Amino acid sequence: MFKNLDPILHSQLRLAVVSVLLKEEAEFTALKERTNASSGNLSVQIQKLKDAGYIDILKQFRNNYPLTVCRITPQGKAAFDQYVLNLREYVGKFS
Repeated sequence: MFKNLDPILHSQLRLAVVSVLLKEEAEFTALKERTNASSGNLSVQIQKLKDAGYIDILKQFRNNYPLTVCRITPQGKAAFDQYVLNLREYVGKFS
């Protein structure tokens, strides 16, 4: 029997954001550039990740300009690891 894939991570953009954040925290603009997402779509998707507890969003200012920094949480890392294990199970059943 297949395990369910996490619907939060199964979105292409949310998976890309979490993949970037696994290596390091990132500013909103860097995430936007690395994922080729629009500002509006990225904003909605990082809010969904935050609501799920997978990332933290830090709002601050740099030189009087707003700055949004995202970082993965331990819960987000664990969810990603489980997602990868479940995908490997899918692939293994068909290899």
